Amino acid sequence: MRFDGNPKPIFGGHEKFVFRHGWLKKGVDALARDPATFTNDEALVILGVGKNMVRSIRYWCLATGLCEETRGKGSARELRLTPLASQLMDDDGWDPYLEDVGTLWLLHWQLVTNLTRALVWYLTFCTFYEAEFTKKQLTTFIAKQLDRRGIAATHGTIQRDVDVCLRTYVSAIRTSPKEGVLEETLDCPLVELDLLRFSPEDEVYRFNIGPKVTLPTAIFGYALLMFLSTIAPHRRTVAVDECIYKEGSPGQVFKLDENSVVAYLEALEELTVGKLRLQETAGLRQLYLDYDTEGRFQTAAFILLERYYARLGN
Repeated sequence: MRFDGNPKPIFGGHEKFVFRHGWLKKGVDALARDPATFTNDEALVILGVGKNMVRSIRYWCLATGLCEETRGKGSARELRLTPLASQLMDDDGWDPYLEDVGTLWLLHWQLVTNLTRALVWYLTFCTFYEAEFTKKQLTTFIAKQLDRRGIAATHGTIQRDVDVCLRTYVSAIRTSPKEGVLEETLDCPLVELDLLRFSPEDEVYRFNIGPKVTLPTAIFGYALLMFLSTIAPHRRTVAVDECIYKEGSPGQVFKLDENSVVAYLEALEELTVGKLRLQETAGLRQLYLDYDTEGRFQTAAFILLERYYARLGN
């Protein structure tokens, strides 16, 4: 993923909320009716949530790539839905209520690869190689990464984004020293992916690295093709190691091990009718890319999604 050429990163906006079940659908539906929903004085009534949550829903719709800002001046620009939002979240869309776990994996990819709205998520999954860590260690690492890239952000800003990033994937349990667990808070749907685990005894987080039995081949394929569009727009071959270890690769975003990625690549040869072919020559494993039109990878990626949801009957 390239930082040059991308808009300046924007921190915050989530109002310290993770997105909840129904929030993305609520935001997309409102924008479908009125692109100016989030600047409307009646937004609280329209969305049925508090003022801070209105801003948070706006943030999460942007961060997951379901909408984008239109051109204009000021901070209150109208939003427009992306093609993915229309296909996925319409009432008769692919999966408007996030009932299929493949959709959660898709949203995870969309979020983590958003360098403008979710840079902390990207740096956490794609540049931080510690298998286990504390919140303080991750915050220190993120601060150094931003400084190295010449991106200004206060310590408090980084702390807030790191906290929300971790709570996106780890169940939040309210506890009392005397009474134990009081109640489970409203978790983000992405907790279901089991990408991060938290040990309250030592306050250590651990990435769940390895096979992901709920990650569909088609969703991995979509992610791979979108990744290839950024690193190999005009190449015919890509080293398999790039798909596993390169910053921003599906291997890193989905926290897969080498064998898991290779298994997905083998399955994709059939799914893409040979457009993606895994071959090994003289010990070098490469992925051959048989796409020859402008925008080839993005188009092929969307086709994989269409076929995946069609098979589900959506």
